Amino acid sequence: MHEQTAAAEAATGLDSVLASAHIAPEVTRLRPDYRVMLLAVAGIEPAPSDRVSEELLVAAEAQAAHVLAQQPATELPHIAAWREAYRAFGAKPQRTRNSLEALMRRAAAGLPRVNRLTDVYNAISVLHQVPLGGEDLARYQGAPRLIRATGEEAFDTTAAGEAVVEHPAPGEVIWGDDAGVTCRRWNWRQCSRTALTDDTTTAVFILDALAPMSDDALTDAADALADALTGLGPDVRVRRRLIGAS
Repeated sequence: MHEQTAAAEAATGLDSVLASAHIAPEVTRLRPDYRVMLLAVAGIEPAPSDRVSEELLVAAEAQAAHVLAQQPATELPHIAAWREAYRAFGAKPQRTRNSLEALMRRAAAGLPRVNRLTDVYNAISVLHQVPLGGEDLARYQGAPRLIRATGEEAFDTTAAGEAVVEHPAPGEVIWGDDAGVTCRRWNWRQCSRTALTDDTTTAVFILDALAPMSDDALTDAADALADALTGLGPDVRVRRRLIGAS
């Protein structure tokens, strides 16, 4: 009974975080076709990379090689859409690449092996051609929100091996919480404060979609991620929420 109560409380907490998530109107005005699928997850058992995560990464590397043999990364439909979105708020996509493009460019030399949680979501990102970020939910203060920056928000990162605080450019699209920026330039670089670690047990995953990616394709990516995450412990609980114009 105690275990059932704990599971119910955890699920309620995940639902509460998702219900409070917010996309600012100025972001949807910038890209009315934008949608996001949020997955909140509890009960993850931390572990190093394993056979299952390795199989997913190998499959992702093979698919990336096949796709990139047909056309360069910059011409892949979803990557091209994100490069256009970056230009719309003043970023230079040739200098700051969205997370999907960055992974696709790394795939030929081998995707990173970090731990099984990070490996799983990187593989799903490539396999389903969707920018996908993962954050440690225990380190969040408040709920995720997507806004255009004032330029005053704090972004915790590292430079030359040292912890530093930077600030986004005014008008930049950022994910954040009550404490500051959690990811700059929509899906370019995550902050240090909420980064997944080898000890993460609760997380929120952000799957970003623009046209031509359909809602069905976005849902398929979320299903694949949820299926993979449920294998990361016997008591994993996953909740999701789709936010967007459609």
